Amino acid sequence: MRQFIHKSMAVFMAAVVLMTTMSFTVDMHYCGETLVDFSFIQQVETCGMEKNQTATTCENPMFSKKPCCTDKQVFKQGSDDLKVSFDLLTFERQVFVVSFTYTFISLFEATESKEIPLFDYEPPYVKLDVQVLHQTYLI
Repeated sequence: MRQFIHKSMAVFMAAVVLMTTMSFTVDMHYCGETLVDFSFIQQVETCGMEKNQTATTCENPMFSKKPCCTDKQVFKQGSDDLKVSFDLLTFERQVFVVSFTYTFISLFEATESKEIPLFDYEPPYVKLDVQVLHQTYLI
């Protein structure tokens, strides 16, 4: 069960890294307020009304009608700064990282104590075993 959790978390984290570094574009075509087509890979197909809207009217040849079709493009830029360089840190932060690492590693160094504090003393002499006399046994 534990291996399954580790493997699934590894796959999840790999997917998160992939999705945050990937860039993509979504093209959308609207006719008025209605979404006609969208695409992730290629250009969107239009509804064909753009050809009719470019022609000018006979009454006023200088102005054309306002187009009702619009194309929108949503672009998501992926991040490129996954590796933080140690050179970009300030001098104070570098000193902090080095000192923190040194003190953290020194926490795990074993210290040997060669002193035996009770070496010169002998245990007390027991005349009678009081627990046996009173018949109180620790279980």
